Amino acid sequence: MMKMMIPQRMGMRSLSETVHIHNIHNRRGRQLAWLLLPLVGLFAGTSTAISQNTPTPAGQNAPTPAIPTTTMKVNVNVVTMAVTVRDKHGAIVPNLTKDEFTLTEDGRPQTIKYFNHDTNLPLNLGLLVDTSMSQRKVLDDERTASQHFLDQMLTDAKDKAFLIQFDREVDLLEDLTPDKNKLRAAVDQLGAPQFQRGGSNDDSSGGDSGQGSSGHRYGGGTLLYDSIYLASNEVLKQPQGRKAIVLLTDGVDRGSKETINGAIEAAQRADTVVYAIYYKGEEGHSSGGSPGGYPGGHHGGGGYPGGGYPGGGYPGGGRGGQRPQQQEPHVDGKKILEQICGQTGGRVFEVTKKETADQIYTTIAEEMRSQYMLGYTPDKQSNEGGYHKIALTATKKDLVVQTREGYYSDN
Repeated sequence: MMKMMIPQRMGMRSLSETVHIHNIHNRRGRQLAWLLLPLVGLFAGTSTAISQNTPTPAGQNAPTPAIPTTTMKVNVNVVTMAVTVRDKHGAIVPNLTKDEFTLTEDGRPQTIKYFNHDTNLPLNLGLLVDTSMSQRKVLDDERTASQHFLDQMLTDAKDKAFLIQFDREVDLLEDLTPDKNKLRAAVDQLGAPQFQRGGSNDDSSGGDSGQGSSGHRYGGGTLLYDSIYLASNEVLKQPQGRKAIVLLTDGVDRGSKETINGAIEAAQRADTVVYAIYYKGEEGHSSGGSPGGYPGGHHGGGGYPGGGYPGGGYPGGGRGGQRPQQQEPHVDGKKILEQICGQTGGRVFEVTKKETADQIYTTIAEEMRSQYMLGYTPDKQSNEGGYHKIALTATKKDLVVQTREGYYSDN
């Protein structure tokens, strides 16, 4: 099993947590190809220079000098948005035109230059499944519903999906692929013991307490933010077309090195919409439940930008057998998911007796097939780097527009 380091980024804590990545040879090959491109250009340029400076043998006509050309590089920053529109009854509204939308960035009007309602655009979809102990009772339902959802969504040869499970580690069970058989096999492996997934039995992350007699892991660790960051930055950043992540979780993060803001930023930079299927976790689990302190070093879970305490652990190192066990503050996982989904253009669904995961997946599939794709080039005043807030509204009354709330510029 290969390990990947979450890269350190300026202004953020060093992320030393390793995550297990399966089947990434293809992506490594693509990365290698991109790395070799500058070398190819270098060799081509060197060859041209040599041929131009080599003396012409006697008796041969000198080649006609090449006419110099001027190359102009223009950086065009196009902001794309996946947009869903509903009426006051919640029904999806199709057949709108770009003239029926009003767009502003940081309060300034912008012109919509690109508009598409083509549902045949390639789809790149990621399923991120929480397999921590708080979700162990719903894994069977998640497997069944996920199989049906993939069958619904991957209707074209250009459509691709990948599967990640996360608990105390982030495991890429299947990389981006159009192969439904590979994806079905990966879904069947959700929640499987680590040794059955081809991994090692050692606990290098320090997040969980160990494994039970059945082989399943127990204890703390739910790397929700890290899983979103890695899915967005490592898998979805390069592909073109429609991009979405579907989370199946109770929304409580414990142990991530990334913050909630870092996870949202990664999704926004990758032009990825995040949906969440909320499963209420087991009572008492989200407030600890593992002997020896607070595994993963995260205090309070998802609602605290900046992550856990520096140094990777709760001050004092846990109970030590003598101190009374302290409880973490209650974390509303649903509100955490609403924040992530709202800022990226998705929304949260809750599994109940009246609305099953299968029904929710059908709703998400319908929504993704009816999205408008909008694009615009920000005005010159948007050249400053950083975050820019977007506001998109419909000119018709009683229509609700669902899309991303902003984007990050590197200018």
